[in-house]
Amino acid sequence: MTGEKLTYEKFEDYNADTIEKLSYHYREILKLLGENPDREGLLKTPLRVAKSVLFLNQGYTLDPEEILLSARFREDYREMVIVKDIEIYSMCEHHMIPFIGKAHVAYIPDKYITGLSKIARVVEIYARRLQVQERLTMQIKHAINNTLKPLGVAVVIEAQHLCMSMRGIQKQNSVTTTSDFIGAFERDKTRAEFLHLISTRLH
Repeated sequence: MTGEKLTYEKFEDYNADTIEKLSYHYREILKLLGENPDREGLLKTPLRVAKSVLFLNQGYTLDPEEILLSARFREDYREMVIVKDIEIYSMCEHHMIPFIGKAHVAYIPDKYITGLSKIARVVEIYARRLQVQERLTMQIKHAINNTLKPLGVAVVIEAQHLCMSMRGIQKQNSVTTTSDFIGAFERDKTRAEFLHLISTRLH
């Protein structure tokens, strides 16, 4: 493809009024920090941060249950379905500092399954909101349980909170684990099988 010019176009579907208001406030924040928002390196920073914040919190505009229902299929399968190591990038609602990690999600179907990518989408949608890890864990479980009506749902999240690493107690290597189980996963044997599978590398 010699001589062909490659271009990259970003698609940014943001409300202009929201962007303008956010940009204004971030410009004021720069002033309060003692910075000069008119210097070259900061001229576009308020706009960039406004767009970034909207992107990081885009989950408010999406409905996780609709996502699951859009790919719900009848299937006579009643064994565990696990989607593990789903990357999470979320914002702590207390300090608006990121927490990052992985989610492991399982369900046991009862008549209905859903597209595997939709499980990851549910995690993404809830993560792209101001969050606490405990609520995020429960929301994922509830969405799957409400839409698929499975025999059970299990969710485990492991995350590092930068509000603990960068400020406050400043413990760099701490990891927070949360879990939520319903239905068949409340039985010790089923829960143990799930926890074993998410800790085992099969590939």
